[in-house]
Amino acid sequence: MKVEPINADFAALVSDVDLGQPLTDGGIAEIEQAIDTYAVLIFRNQSLTDDQHAAFTRNFGPIDKGLLVGSKRKRRLANPDVIDLANVDLEGNVLPAANIRNVSLVANQFWHSDSSFKDPPAKYSILCGMELPDQGGQTEFADQRAAYDALSDEMKARVQDLVAEHWAYHSRDLLGGSGNSAGETEALPPVHWPMVHTIPGSRRKSLFIGIHTREISGMITAEARMLLHDLLEHATQRQFVYRHEWQANDVLMWDNQCTLHRGRAYDLTKLRELRRCTTEVAEFAAG
Repeated sequence: MKVEPINADFAALVSDVDLGQPLTDGGIAEIEQAIDTYAVLIFRNQSLTDDQHAAFTRNFGPIDKGLLVGSKRKRRLANPDVIDLANVDLEGNVLPAANIRNVSLVANQFWHSDSSFKDPPAKYSILCGMELPDQGGQTEFADQRAAYDALSDEMKARVQDLVAEHWAYHSRDLLGGSGNSAGETEALPPVHWPMVHTIPGSRRKSLFIGIHTREISGMITAEARMLLHDLLEHATQRQFVYRHEWQANDVLMWDNQCTLHRGRAYDLTKLRELRRCTTEVAEFAAG
């Protein structure tokens, strides 16, 4: 396995490994060491079935079921561990741009951390690119470790012990509503996480914010949302960002504990098919 940094300590290209084949303990450890260092890993030319995708993901922990926990909606994919991120209907036809499903897909264009609105939140996400549009649709990542390091001492002291509320449907409401049922909404009540925490693998401190945050404990809403806005603006400056230009059969793996990501805009009438598996955090350490 070969690991080539794209930036000094953020994003790396991993080659000479077939993710569709079972990994040795040593191979798993190499990947974990690489993601502790670089937070985002890119694997090229990986043609994974959904079952292989899920099997690779399970090497790194229990699989998170995503947003539609407890949903009774019909699924297009047979494997329930794989989250369908394609803009298509159950028969594979590209959805009209105004279809309510596109609200969730467009919401992915906000800076966010997968499943930060759940307990436990997400740890690693593994995203497979199947069919990509010719223009747009890139994925960007922001390093929240570097963003924390770059805060002033005054701001570090201010945010050190703050706790933010994360709610799944905050971003959807900003876009006019998600169309989710009352049962689906009630299945994902708000959760609360420290805004600064220590990543177990690297022992580096990181911000933990994003579009799912809407309140800060003990702070009035207006003040809280302005602080969250200012932190998000700081944390997504260009010097902290890696922009991924997709190629067919790319697989991206990232650590949600210390990164934010977003998809970029694309023509919603064009096919964009990605599939994701995500693992859960075993321990969320504050401070």
